[in-house]
Amino acid sequence: MSMSADGKIASPGGKVQHFSSRRDNGQLYELRATVDAVMNGARTVDTGPIKMDTGLEKYRQRRIRTGLKEHALRIIVTGSGSLDPNAEVFRHRFSPIIILTSLQCPRRKLRQLEKLADDVIISTSRTIDFAKALKQLRQSWNVRRLLCEGGGGLNDAMFRADLVDEVRLTVCPLIIGGTKAPTICDGSGFEKLADARQFELAKRKQVGEEMFLTYRRI
Repeated sequence: MSMSADGKIASPGGKVQHFSSRRDNGQLYELRATVDAVMNGARTVDTGPIKMDTGLEKYRQRRIRTGLKEHALRIIVTGSGSLDPNAEVFRHRFSPIIILTSLQCPRRKLRQLEKLADDVIISTSRTIDFAKALKQLRQSWNVRRLLCEGGGGLNDAMFRADLVDEVRLTVCPLIIGGTKAPTICDGSGFEKLADARQFELAKRKQVGEEMFLTYRRI
């Protein structure tokens, strides 16, 4: 995740979402080149021209050299089935698209999702059981390394399910502010500090005015 110095990933209302450098964008594609699948929440793919693609030819070749498929699988999360069928991601069929949803999704929307995706995984509850969903992704699609790119609500669910092994953060030199501006981890969070997920700083690097941080689960 790229964030401002005050922890925001977009401006209030989400109008400004891209404020990091070309170097940070390159880091994103370098990371995508190491994973079996990339995962985004519905609002993330709805709000811009997002393809969840592999990027330049050098990244595709890097994937092939390391035994990965040329393009990562693309996973979209929508518990309610609220997803724009005209989103940019559905116009590009270079790799399979898998949608995770729940019993909260109405049958009408579920039929629409099934037309959009190569596979729809439905949790047997009104919220997505990510532990079971990831297990099914491994069994059905051989997903062993997964990159979750947010937004904050999806990240929160992953943290609460204790499914995050590593966090990559780029801290950008600006302050966005606003109580309604999204952060890297929105949602219900943890009521008690004792329940908070603990990480340790594994790497840090400054490039220009940005800090690139890697945290690993303790």
